[in-house]
Amino acid sequence: MKQLIQIVLAIILVLCVLKMPYGYYQFVRLVTCIGMCYLAYEERKQPALMLGCIGIAILLNPVFKVHFDKHTWNIIDVAIAIALVVWVAIDLAVINRKRNKT
Repeated sequence: MKQLIQIVLAIILVLCVLKMPYGYYQFVRLVTCIGMCYLAYEERKQPALMLGCIGIAILLNPVFKVHFDKHTWNIIDVAIAIALVVWVAIDLAVINRKRNKT
């Protein structure tokens, strides 16, 4: 479930680079904030990952908006998407390594 959420968040964040209606960006803020809160809860035993997720949730929260220009948001969105994909790849590599040891 965690990897699915990470991939979905990565996809919707990358789509922010395209010209989308304003409502899409509001949707992205809401979904990303909720998804990152869930991921922070899942990673509560790993403080660095948990704090990273909380930081992203705060940055993209739909209530108290942080304002940047479009170009800066594109960089932020793509960077978060890349980090999520790398996180999934690392998690899958760890899972495969554990399977191969048994």
